[in-house]
Amino acid sequence: MNNQENSTSKINSNRPWYLILHWQVFMAMALGVLIGYSPVGEFFAIYFGWLGDLFMRLLKMIIVPLVVASIISGVASAGGGRVVGRMFGKTLLYYLVSSFLAALTGLLLFNMINPGRGYPVTDTGTEPPDLATPESPIDLLLDIVPTNFFASASAGDMLGIIFFSIVFGIAITTLPDQSRTKITNVFDLLFKVMISLTSAIIKFLPIGVFGLMVTLVGKTGLQSFGNLFQYVLALGSGLSIHFLISIPLLLYFWGRVSPWKHLMNLRETLLVAFTTSSSAATLPVTLSAVRQKVGVSDRVSSFTLPMGATVNMDGTAIMECVGALFIAQALGAEIGFMTQVAVVITALLASIGAAAVPSAGLVVIFIILNVIGIGDNPEALLIVGAMLSIDRPLDMARTAVNVYSDSCAAVVVAKWEGETQINKEIR
Repeated sequence: MNNQENSTSKINSNRPWYLILHWQVFMAMALGVLIGYSPVGEFFAIYFGWLGDLFMRLLKMIIVPLVVASIISGVASAGGGRVVGRMFGKTLLYYLVSSFLAALTGLLLFNMINPGRGYPVTDTGTEPPDLATPESPIDLLLDIVPTNFFASASAGDMLGIIFFSIVFGIAITTLPDQSRTKITNVFDLLFKVMISLTSAIIKFLPIGVFGLMVTLVGKTGLQSFGNLFQYVLALGSGLSIHFLISIPLLLYFWGRVSPWKHLMNLRETLLVAFTTSSSAATLPVTLSAVRQKVGVSDRVSSFTLPMGATVNMDGTAIMECVGALFIAQALGAEIGFMTQVAVVITALLASIGAAAVPSAGLVVIFIILNVIGIGDNPEALLIVGAMLSIDRPLDMARTAVNVYSDSCAAVVVAKWEGETQINKEIR
């Protein structure tokens, strides 16, 4: 495995800089801004803006099958048996708590900074959208449980889709070993297909960013970039707080180990996560570090880390919470208490369905936009395009947070399972 990792790293390091995705995105953004702000910007917005619309359609196309395959594959892979069931419960508890803290952190930073206030929408004559949010916690609970899964899938009812996928995956774990393995393999293969399709679509990100930026700047000029900077500030602050405070507190109080030692033992892994922007691509490195440097057993690490790479996305939960509320506020929508509650809960559930590939978090943000009723708003799609143009460094930071949380989950579960030789020293 180490030889394969080294060869992959050499291949990536030998690639010319202009073939690396994030540099292509930056160049596409700069070119789109330059052309959109030029005298021919309106012409390009009319005749090339469709490239951005097409890219957005491709992203929305894969949401339902990607979420279903990701959640069912991750939950069902827990397996059966009393020991596995016990570890599954402990791992899931950590992931739910850490993701919930992440979403709350995003909510806190949004309300402190209000990044969407004063965003220059292109059609100021339109009324602010009414957000489709429940009136009470009971209504929210009822909205989560679908009456017909296929109707929910057809209508894009993502809360119902996510809930069904979770309980369906749990039901698979109760089957006899032979039956469980067969059906789990089917969803594992479907998940791999969706990951491949998602990765293929993400390769067209620079073209989509170019079309979206030409349209955005051609219509609104450069005024929106002040709000985008505030969005980056809110999201970056949320990621930093969760990485430096929330996760270490969970590690210290639940795992009773030194957060500093754990961070030092994960330093190379976090660097790989930051540069690759993919929890899945970092997984072999994470497994190696958690076993050899941190000291977690193969039994625990081989269970918690693959599951975490699929269903535990703390950084994505922060982004979805901040991003969705940023878009709603930019459109002038009234953001009440129940709206924020719905966004936090949806961000928690939606982060479970985020694929462990670069920029997949912005794919899943459509889930929250659909829940609050602005998923098809043309202005909302344009703002998502602006967020896409600056998402690469943010995605790198989100991935580092995701991988760090996964490794801490392995430590906490190992301590709960009675393991003692964990993070005894910095290796």
